[in-house]
Amino acid sequence: MTRSFLFLLLLVPALAAAAPASTAPPLSVRRLALLVGVNDGGEGRARLRYAVTDARSFGDVLEELGGVQPQDTLLMMEGDRAAFEAALARFKAMLTAARRQGTRIEALLYYSGHSDEQGLLLQKDRFGYRELRKALESLPADVRIAILDSCASGTLARQKGGVRRPAFMVDASSAVRGHAILTSSSEDEVSQESDRIGGSFFTHNLVSGLRGAADVSGDGRVTLHEAYQFAFHETLARTEETRAGAQHPAYDIELAGTGDLVMTDLRSTAAVLVLGELVDGRLFVRDSRGRLVVELKKYAGRTTELGLQKGRYTVMRKVLDQTSQAEFELGDGGRTVLAASAFRAVQGELTAMRGGGPLPTAESASAAPAAGGGHRSRFANVGLFPGLQTNDLLNGGAPVDNNLSLSMGVSRMARLDGVAVALGANLASDQVDGLQLAVGANVVRGDMLGAQVAVGGNWAHGKAEGVQAAVGLNVARSSGNLGQLAVGANISGTSLAGAQLAAGGNWTAGSVDGLQVAAGLNRVKDRLSGLQLAAGMNWAAEARGAQVSLVNVGGDVRGAQVGLVNVAGRMRGLQLGLVNVSREMESGVPVGLVSLVRDGQFHVEAFGNDFNYANTALKMGSRHFYTTLVVGMGTAQGARGPSHWSLGLGLGAHLPFTERFFLDVDAVSNTLYGWNMKFEGNRLVHQLRLVAGFQVARDLALIGGPTLNVMHDVNGEPVSNVSRLTRQAAGDVLLWPGVQVGLRI
Repeated sequence: MTRSFLFLLLLVPALAAAAPASTAPPLSVRRLALLVGVNDGGEGRARLRYAVTDARSFGDVLEELGGVQPQDTLLMMEGDRAAFEAALARFKAMLTAARRQGTRIEALLYYSGHSDEQGLLLQKDRFGYRELRKALESLPADVRIAILDSCASGTLARQKGGVRRPAFMVDASSAVRGHAILTSSSEDEVSQESDRIGGSFFTHNLVSGLRGAADVSGDGRVTLHEAYQFAFHETLARTEETRAGAQHPAYDIELAGTGDLVMTDLRSTAAVLVLGELVDGRLFVRDSRGRLVVELKKYAGRTTELGLQKGRYTVMRKVLDQTSQAEFELGDGGRTVLAASAFRAVQGELTAMRGGGPLPTAESASAAPAAGGGHRSRFANVGLFPGLQTNDLLNGGAPVDNNLSLSMGVSRMARLDGVAVALGANLASDQVDGLQLAVGANVVRGDMLGAQVAVGGNWAHGKAEGVQAAVGLNVARSSGNLGQLAVGANISGTSLAGAQLAAGGNWTAGSVDGLQVAAGLNRVKDRLSGLQLAAGMNWAAEARGAQVSLVNVGGDVRGAQVGLVNVAGRMRGLQLGLVNVSREMESGVPVGLVSLVRDGQFHVEAFGNDFNYANTALKMGSRHFYTTLVVGMGTAQGARGPSHWSLGLGLGAHLPFTERFFLDVDAVSNTLYGWNMKFEGNRLVHQLRLVAGFQVARDLALIGGPTLNVMHDVNGEPVSNVSRLTRQAAGDVLLWPGVQVGLRI
């Protein structure tokens, strides 16, 4: 049996090539949208002014130009976690009802409000990013688009923006499944709103792009890629000089198909503003109420069309230090060409951070102390304990920054820029930029940039970048680019980019971009991008890479799971183990003795072939790949009663052609045992089988087809013929064509 299993591993690449092509595309498209705007992020956070306004603005452009009907739009303006969960449930019900009509469904989820590195902040509640991703994946739609305009929302996307990937968007007529996530900022940045534009930078620029400013091709349609690129560059350009700093939108695209996903069609609106070829500069389009509707950087040499509602507008153009102005009115069916006019100045702006507290005023900013303010500086600290060290004896108890600290017991300082060595412990109340070395423990209350090495343990309360090495325990409350090495355990309170190596276990409350290696347990609460290697168990809510252990558990896995037991929610890749379990196998191959896929295959077959008159097989796997376990019995020519029995393992591809006709192509390796020899046998029969099937009823199919068989002995001894279709003499290797016929239930 072991020899049969190893033989089959060599056939995985060949069988993977037999994967079926995608099915024909649906005929029509229906787009539905859930729009959420929440200004209140809870106690201690500045109340936003424009989250609800942004949600309505985005909804307006979807209804005017994006093909979303009013009855297909669901609004949630303000509310807590319970209200958001109720809105998601109602939106899912709307999608389910729409899907029954047989159309292709596109779902759009837009959120404007507060968030942090862990999730959305809905008044006093938090809705985690992992929960949000699961909710997005559960929506019954062919395409799912999520747009988040909030602080640290890039944590959901996990990809830096601004770099074009290969073609990933799809035309409305293509057969496609997947999701697209656009976020207003990267995972460690704030998202900002401005009084000048009356909304957030990101949504303002995204809406401007969808109204036509992003139509680089000039075909009157704005694709997802065009809209994202426009929003990225405009948001970055408009926030580089703000007090909160540059804001980089991010994205995570996983759509299969060709062409472009069209977000808005300018040809569907009756009112169009045409910016002439000679117009250049930064343009600000405001409606009759003074609201900034569109903002863009226009270059001379080509026209640009903007889809707007009918009404009166004012356009201001800024070129260097001069501003020109034009006024016009758009009516139904109107196309107005813009020309330059008068001048006026443009004022500066104050921004608020989505997720953080209120920004300091100019007065408070100038009065704020610099880092380390109020500290005294002393090159060296020497002593036994706090109170019996030079920092305390010579400075009256004031906080002291050191470059060097030597202690026979416990040292205490404010900031360390250098090296601290202690037999007991090193305690730093501020930042450490250098090395802490202790027999007992190292503790830093601020950021740690460098290394902590201890026999006992290391603790970094602020952001940790560098190395933590301990015999006992390493803890980083807020990790960055960090390597943790421990005999005991490593713990990261947030996402980590680097490596965790431990004899005991590794635990990360956020995501890991890198490596986890442990003799015991590896645990990633959010997303793993890299490798988990353990002797005991690996666990990750999401995995992009590989999990190798005795037991592997992943929620959404793209890559490989290799172990005795592999469990995944959604699997895209290879599962290799004795037992493989997944809720959904989108693509990939499960290889093992037992492979269970909830939306895959689980069949029992009864058939006869030319060397076994009775066989029972169990087929398990995904929709298109399976493993099969076969037990059979047969009679050699001239024998009375059963002369042998067989036990086989196979791997194959399932190719459905219609609802009734299918074809299975597989390779099976069987071990033949003498009827009275139990599990003692050296004869192997390898089969390549081409089995056609016809579904007679829901749970009954007729199967049959030709086989190619090779028989040999593992010890090189001659083998006797067992087939009833050939009369070959005994030989070292026997090769013959065969046939099998039976039933599948």
